[in-house]
Amino acid sequence: MSAAETTGRTATVEGPSGVVFPQTGGTRSTTALGRAVVADALRAVDPVGARAAEHETNWRHGYLGHFRRLVEAGLLSRDAALTVARDGLASLHARMRYLPEGGAEIGLDEVFALPDPEPLATATVAGTGEVERELSVPYRGRRLRGDDLRRRLDAWVDAGVIEPSCAEAVGAVLANPDWLDLRDQRIVVLGAGAEMGPLPSVLRWGGDVVAVDLPRPEIWRRVLRTARRHGGRLHLPVRPGTGDDDEALAAGAGADLLHRLPQAAAWLGGLDGRLVLGNYVYADGATNVRVATAVDALTVHLARRRPDVALAFLATPTDVYAVPAEAVAHAERGYAARGLARRSLRVLSGGRLLHRNYPPAADPGINDSLVPQQGPNYALAKRLQRWRAAVARDAGTTVSFTVAPPTRTRSVLRNRALAAAYAGAHRFGIEVFEPATSNTLMAALLMHDLRTGGGPAQEHPWRDEAYGAAHGGLWRVPYAPRSALGLAVLLGLGGARA
Repeated sequence: MSAAETTGRTATVEGPSGVVFPQTGGTRSTTALGRAVVADALRAVDPVGARAAEHETNWRHGYLGHFRRLVEAGLLSRDAALTVARDGLASLHARMRYLPEGGAEIGLDEVFALPDPEPLATATVAGTGEVERELSVPYRGRRLRGDDLRRRLDAWVDAGVIEPSCAEAVGAVLANPDWLDLRDQRIVVLGAGAEMGPLPSVLRWGGDVVAVDLPRPEIWRRVLRTARRHGGRLHLPVRPGTGDDDEALAAGAGADLLHRLPQAAAWLGGLDGRLVLGNYVYADGATNVRVATAVDALTVHLARRRPDVALAFLATPTDVYAVPAEAVAHAERGYAARGLARRSLRVLSGGRLLHRNYPPAADPGINDSLVPQQGPNYALAKRLQRWRAAVARDAGTTVSFTVAPPTRTRSVLRNRALAAAYAGAHRFGIEVFEPATSNTLMAALLMHDLRTGGGPAQEHPWRDEAYGAAHGGLWRVPYAPRSALGLAVLLGLGGARA
């Protein structure tokens, strides 16, 4: 990969291969692609919004309002929301390209007809640990189970950290420990090394994990250590002839979704059993859109060949969501009870700080937790997943889509401003989770969704997105998150210095 691909610091990407941005004026512009896809998604439902996106001259900073408008336009009706999703996906697939090494550029719809000269083999690793059949969640140095876990769920609901439906879903898993018997499923973890993925929990519960990640030995050493200490089975793609000891497996494992998509698709397509295709991939900057597009193309391809495939997504809490009236009322109670110091700070700032989270009695409310520092490429990559979840669910596919809590992952802590904001977030009623707590909680919600056909049927896609949300408090705090972000950063930096 080029420096531009790995750092995400520039608006254009030069000289890549695999899934690439389209050429625009001689360069592969991430800005032109993002602006065009958002405009196409809005065009049929909100033509004024589409024109505004097309004419946005400062996409790097101006994207926030346009991504909010995508949600607002979809609230008109179920059909409107699905039209936005379908048109956004169609635009992205029509515009993005695939450039084989040493070959001619082609469209995404032609990728899977390409032959791959090096088909992958499969290695299977059986763990030696005990299989657990009881849900337990690590939290602040303890492992919560049974009534202790139920009390923690209730406490999170009371504090506004998770939605009541999240506690209900996890409670259902607690009440049905047989749901953790995963011998009838194969959980594909795209991004097997991701901190937020379900791989450790599924292996702990004795399940089968199909692991996909880049051919980087350091990733596979970590994944193999996890597999060995639990009771499940790990299936991984390897080069033919790879040895069966862990060091040889780490050196020979991996599938590159971005640069060798046909190879990865052929390997996954040849696996037996029902696949649950879990999307946990992440990359920095512009590469995030490219790899998200690769996964989406793979999803469409596998779903055509294997109609029983289920899909799983983790949504970022730092996005725009429609939220239930109950969340709005919770936030309003907090706003009415705010102290004199915060009232004074809002006045002294000329109204720039600590805005109320919602207009009174909004139903639904619009929670805008987009973080400017994450940028338009991150927003587009995550919105793509939301669109695919909505369209697939409407087509009858079993979909697990869950808003995950703010979490201290390595990718977050690399960003100094975000790390500081997370350190100061508790001052505003937002709980930031440790990765082990988040990924176990999210794995439990995945089990709930797989055992209930994707959860209860909802009349609008925004309600599907709100069901089971574990947003860390962003939906229920008194203040609009961006209006408190700067203060959270200052308080976090101050705490770190102290």
